[in-house]
Amino acid sequence: MNALVPLPVVLPLTACGLSLFIGPRLRALHRLISIAVLTIVLAIDVILLFEADRSGPLAVHLGDFAPPLGVTLVADRLSALMLTVSGAVTLIVLIYALGQDMADREERAPIPVFHPAYLVLVAGVSCTFLAGDLVNLYVGFEIMLMASFVLLTVGGTEPRLRAGSTYVVVSLVSSLVFLAAIAVAYAAAGTVNFAQLSVRLAEVPEGVRMLIEVLLLTVFGVKAAVFPVAAWLPDSYPTAPAPITAVFAGLLTKVGVYSMIRAETLLFPGNHLTLVLMAIAFASMLVGILGAVAQTDLKRLLSFTLVSHIGFMLFGLALGTREGIGGAIVYTAHHITVQTTLFLAAGLLERRYGTTELTRLGGAARTAPLLAVLWFIPAMNLAGIPPLSGFLGKLGLMRAGAADGGAVAYVLLGAIAVTSVLTLYVMAKVWNLAFWRAEPAPLPAEGVVLEDTEEDEERPHIPIGPAGPTGPAGSGATPTGACIRTTSRVPLIMTSATAGAVALGLAYTLLATPLTAVADRAAGELLARSPYIEAVLNP
Repeated sequence: MNALVPLPVVLPLTACGLSLFIGPRLRALHRLISIAVLTIVLAIDVILLFEADRSGPLAVHLGDFAPPLGVTLVADRLSALMLTVSGAVTLIVLIYALGQDMADREERAPIPVFHPAYLVLVAGVSCTFLAGDLVNLYVGFEIMLMASFVLLTVGGTEPRLRAGSTYVVVSLVSSLVFLAAIAVAYAAAGTVNFAQLSVRLAEVPEGVRMLIEVLLLTVFGVKAAVFPVAAWLPDSYPTAPAPITAVFAGLLTKVGVYSMIRAETLLFPGNHLTLVLMAIAFASMLVGILGAVAQTDLKRLLSFTLVSHIGFMLFGLALGTREGIGGAIVYTAHHITVQTTLFLAAGLLERRYGTTELTRLGGAARTAPLLAVLWFIPAMNLAGIPPLSGFLGKLGLMRAGAADGGAVAYVLLGAIAVTSVLTLYVMAKVWNLAFWRAEPAPLPAEGVVLEDTEEDEERPHIPIGPAGPTGPAGSGATPTGACIRTTSRVPLIMTSATAGAVALGLAYTLLATPLTAVADRAAGELLARSPYIEAVLNP
């Protein structure tokens, strides 16, 4: 089974090369290759999860070079679970994107850049989950980020390029900090292999060890978009096409969370920065959800809820107990799926009505009841309504906090409760404005008021005005004064993909017992450390 470990990285990269080789004209072949490869990768991810859960971590030294010389890939319970969830999500988003592409009959790009870039993104995410050393983790981040730069700016519109520039600058700065952390770790311990570092860092002076930990947490905190290094996210993600925004929001930030869990349990045991992590979790929860309350654009609103709910995962990590880390793992898997689903549903709403500006939406529950259901279920899941997986994940975290018994833990429990109530308020606000109320009245016409006509019913309506098709924010907002009155039929493939994402989120509720059990065993394995170390150093 160890031979399967590199395949989630190798197969997408191979498919990327094949996609570039066959050229731009055979679009159907591009789609077939992407779907086939990601389906195979998902099957491999599931096999790795069962095998890692049955027999412990699977380690591979590429080229048969032992640490610290060689590249090591490791699939333990945590990484295999994250691989499986990410594999399912990326496959669903790909199907959604293909439905959008076929409906739009996109022919403007000189080459089909989406498929190679998306496959590289999947390979980069898989590489970060499987990385057994700091350098390979850095390489995984860079592979992922190079692909995300391309995907974020697909279309080349001014708002996307502006947002992409912000994303590039933040990512490059964090990469430089990461390189500094790697250099300090190697100078202090003589290795960057996780298993060897976990042993040797105990002999490093405390000040140097603390410096390495702070540098790594800073880098991973930027990737995870925790407060106060999250300001880039709400300005970057909403400008991208709907499927790209969905996979970025659902998955890329969790790569940062995964890296924080891996570093704090394997490299820096003992919870030396518990209070710092608690403070960051507290601030992320409240600042993020208050930012969401203030938004009227749906994509920005969801971006702020993303920042807020990262705080839940940090809280479980900060507790440092088996129950806390297990709860963080469950909530991470849940949040990847639910956040992706909400952005996919937002993309359907934007496609049908031409905007995600809540003040210019209304009546969607009457005109698009299926879309309303596809929004409502994950929205309630995110808010944590029983018996959905969001409630089960929060319940696990709150039980772990109560078991801790400390005053700071109880403060965080209060923050979780407040954040959950405000999340429910935000989801109810979206439902009321976009779905439940009657259509909004026309505003004074500074731009153009669009009306339905029989001949235009079959095509999407693009708002017209001084700011161009995407509005001032470049995120689907209409020009000032424009009021959307039109509808466009949403392709069945896009709707089906979103329904599949909803079903996956509901599956977590139905499979709550085995999912929680796997997460608990993963947390125990992380805290024990020895299974990981022995699998790498004594294969």
